[in-house]
Amino acid sequence: MASVEDAILDALASVPDGKSVPPDQVAKAIDLERWRRILPQVKAAAVGLARIGKVEILRHNKPVDPAEPVKGVYRLRRAVPPAEDHPADE
Repeated sequence: MASVEDAILDALASVPDGKSVPPDQVAKAIDLERWRRILPQVKAAAVGLARIGKVEILRHNKPVDPAEPVKGVYRLRRAVPPAEDHPADE
């Protein structure tokens, strides 16, 4: 069985950049019959991935700080890489 982190990253790879997935989609991909029991593991894995900058946890379509407790309905999306500063062409 794939890890929960892999399942999150696989689900996010299946949607266009900027789009999000609900945690139950990830849990159902892991175990369609017992997906509700897996939701806490999905949340914990999502927080870990958010802390290292691989995903963003969204509430009301806005990123939340993974250091704070994640409460209520949330979604996951690939982290947006920080904008790189490019020097102007001379």
